[in-house]
Amino acid sequence: MTEIVLPNSCNLRPATAKDIWSIRKLVLSAKLDPTQLSWQQFWVIESEGKLVACGQLRNFEDTQELGSLVVVKAWQKCGLGTTLTKHLIQQATKPLYLECLGQKLEYFYSRLGFEPISLAELPQSLKLKFGIPQLGRKIFKIPVIIMEYQGNQLT
Repeated sequence: MTEIVLPNSCNLRPATAKDIWSIRKLVLSAKLDPTQLSWQQFWVIESEGKLVACGQLRNFEDTQELGSLVVVKAWQKCGLGTTLTKHLIQQATKPLYLECLGQKLEYFYSRLGFEPISLAELPQSLKLKFGIPQLGRKIFKIPVIIMEYQGNQLT
């Protein structure tokens, strides 16, 4: 397992019920889908009692999805997104997928072991969920990329 290194003022922990409103605020500020946010699936990074990053590992029948990864703007470029993503990868127990917008995020996730795949390559349990954004991608030319974790950290 990779050691998790955070700035001294930060703490990585599982979310609690009292975090849900802070998580929703973070997700909405990043213009991500605020539906299907279950605090039980989130890990958060806090600094001085305030959430500065969050991410969730959603469970499906035969797979998991890494989603809702957000780092507060003032804390970006400090390694929190990388640290949180690596931690979520380590927590995964099934094949892991995600969808992201744009080449910058595609590059970020590819550095961590994810590779782009087509909608046809997705497990059935994710095809409908990821299929709707793919429709938007075609109609509105939105750069939605589906990725699968190809690294060797899954057990």
